[in-house]
Amino acid sequence: MFPHPTPLRIRPRPDFLIGDDGMTTVEYCVGLVSAAALAVVLYGIVTGDDVLNSITSIIQRALSVNV
Repeated sequence: MFPHPTPLRIRPRPDFLIGDDGMTTVEYCVGLVSAAALAVVLYGIVTGDDVLNSITSIIQRALSVNV
């Protein structure tokens, strides 16, 4: 049907498979997601009742010190 073989041959590019193009972007994404997860955990801890009660008691003791 074709008088000559097709000129395109599909081969994987070794530089595409071995190179680390885009790794910096992936590293930034992983760091950003980790920072956001840590922020959510810290926000949950700080806004909890235990922390609020502890900070309130520390401030009350500091203000009620007799000099």
